[in-house]
Amino acid sequence: MARRSRRNRPRRLARAGAAVAPLSALALALSGCGDPVAVRGGPAPATSLSPTPPAQPSPQLTPAQVTSAVGRLDGIVQDVMRQTGVPGVAVGVVHHGTVVYAKGFGVREVGRSAPVDPATVFQLASLSKPLSSTVVAGAVGRKTVGWDDPVVTHDPGFALKNSYVTANVTIADLFSHRSGLPDHAGDLLEDLGYSQDYILHHLRLEPLAPFRASYAYTNYGLTEAGEAVADAAGTPWSRLAADTLFRPLGMTHTSYRRADYDSAADKASAHVEVDGHWKVSTTENADRQAPAGGASSNVEDLTKWMRLQLDDGTFEGRRLVDATALNETRVPHIVSSPPRAAAGEPGFYGLGWNVGYDDGGAVRLSHSGAFDLGAATTITLLPAEGLGIVVLTNGQPIGAPEAVAATFLDIARNGRQTVDWLPFYRQVVQAAAYTGVSPTDYAKPPAHPAPAHAAAAYTGTYANDYYGPLTVTADPGGNLSMTLGPQTMSFPLTHYTGDTFSYRTQGENAVGLSGVTFHLRSGRATGVTVEHLDANKLGTFTR
Repeated sequence: MARRSRRNRPRRLARAGAAVAPLSALALALSGCGDPVAVRGGPAPATSLSPTPPAQPSPQLTPAQVTSAVGRLDGIVQDVMRQTGVPGVAVGVVHHGTVVYAKGFGVREVGRSAPVDPATVFQLASLSKPLSSTVVAGAVGRKTVGWDDPVVTHDPGFALKNSYVTANVTIADLFSHRSGLPDHAGDLLEDLGYSQDYILHHLRLEPLAPFRASYAYTNYGLTEAGEAVADAAGTPWSRLAADTLFRPLGMTHTSYRRADYDSAADKASAHVEVDGHWKVSTTENADRQAPAGGASSNVEDLTKWMRLQLDDGTFEGRRLVDATALNETRVPHIVSSPPRAAAGEPGFYGLGWNVGYDDGGAVRLSHSGAFDLGAATTITLLPAEGLGIVVLTNGQPIGAPEAVAATFLDIARNGRQTVDWLPFYRQVVQAAAYTGVSPTDYAKPPAHPAPAHAAAAYTGTYANDYYGPLTVTADPGGNLSMTLGPQTMSFPLTHYTGDTFSYRTQGENAVGLSGVTFHLRSGRATGVTVEHLDANKLGTFTR
């Protein structure tokens, strides 16, 4: 899944910078409009002067600067790997339409000798999102859909909690996370094994924040938008992506189907860090949220996509994606992180892209992807420079790919590294992590816990419109377990105190031990609240 993707979206920290004067904003608004701006009574402009500012600032990086930074990439990657121990890394760099760097480091899987190379397939996690918005831009260019089409136009069965939002929420709204759906809505249903249809149908029960006035990163909102586009095209999402983008670009090892990743001969296994050692892991099958987080690819393929992006939708002289439709993905659609200081820099989200600007006003596109169960990726594009870097790793998110990319761009711009990026991004990743960890340490029960009731007070089946039924059973010794989801996942319950128990969470969004509290009346439980499932106040089951 696109990370429980709280780590898929590293927060933009505030930086010092000059304030933008109102006239500067006006000039930016006028730039690229194509019409000369006349000042009444003023002299006629000299013919050598442009009538409007350029749409993007002139390139600031010389070929020599980029070449110098590329020459230091081996050392950058090796240093990050030495400090983190991440098993495998692959990096690709594109500059002015040419792949100037494509290399793999380390191993595909710990305990095996097979090396990572540019053809090694990695899981992309939320790096799938800008890939998906490129696919949709292709569909928009062919008039299959429009970015501002209401989703219900193409999926009449879709609904959210508010009828006005249901009728008006657009493909662009869902691709920019401004629908009002709460952060990561639907991800916990995926952890419990529910199907895509079930998850998308039950988004209508989620509480909504103000429509188009709030940002919350939501995998299944974007997935719904992608699926609606596929419905309009009359084809499954994975085939739409292949026909629109992957086959025309020759991306022969890129897919939105987990089966294709699993069958790849040259693929990077997932890894997690346990007690300072990297161990092989298995990520969940993200087919259910494929537009948001289910893609897999390699550096050889992704550099082709980067060339298409940096050339505004053309590849080797062929127009594959409409430039206007593609440019819409790069325009800020919502403030994703307000400035943290008066002179700070805000963060924006476009359509599948984080959008930012450097001190000269040049756009910077980026996105990270992360599976807590063992994958971390990132991409940064500087369109005005014709420059982009993609970094893929086969370890859980700890800031490694972001540190490699940031160090490379730092050296390209400044001739040297000016920030210690790895500890910086370690903090960013940690700060952006899922915050559903219980404030109670259930591993340390109170010295004198209140006694529980007899097991029969708790056993039975409890109903919940969102999560489905929860069944509590007891073994002959009186030990309780609860089962949840369509696969009847079983969770043993450990007594904590009184009518509160704990259980160990599972899946991509696992947070260790969490609480289960029964609500009793006349000595019998009439309901139970599962703490980990209650972030949006949907976690109480009744009977």
